[in-house]
Amino acid sequence: MKARSKTTRRAVLAGMVVGLALGRQALAAGLPEVAVTRDPTCGCCEKWVAHLREAGFAVTVTEGPVNPVKVRLGVPRDLASCHTAQVGGYAIEGHVPAGAIRRLLAEKPQGTGLAVPGMPAGSPGMEVDGMEPATYDVVLFGPEGRTTFARYRGGEPV
Repeated sequence: MKARSKTTRRAVLAGMVVGLALGRQALAAGLPEVAVTRDPTCGCCEKWVAHLREAGFAVTVTEGPVNPVKVRLGVPRDLASCHTAQVGGYAIEGHVPAGAIRRLLAEKPQGTGLAVPGMPAGSPGMEVDGMEPATYDVVLFGPEGRTTFARYRGGEPV
């Protein structure tokens, strides 16, 4: 029993150390925290969160109903995906690449947020071995309308 509790304590301590290190890395990079709301049964959301963390973002995750968050943040229904995030005063909908989020935060365009509608193959969190990545648009949306903010193939800008 003691060995098991030591392992558990060690795992918790290691997780805390990694979390603190990632948080410091994000602060050092001048990146605000990303607050993600996701459905607890969605596996691709976990992969997208890992993508953001690998890119230097500190991320908090709340599991629960996502649709009320989308409505509150003004995400249009036709741009909806499986998870919604908030960062730097913007809404982030779906599998938006970390590079597009960094650009959004640097340029601060007028708008509500960015969206990658649906779940394009090869987008961050939607990588499938042996499947060709899709080319997709990252959409800047808001009361003023919509525009293509970036275009990606898989996780790479095109």
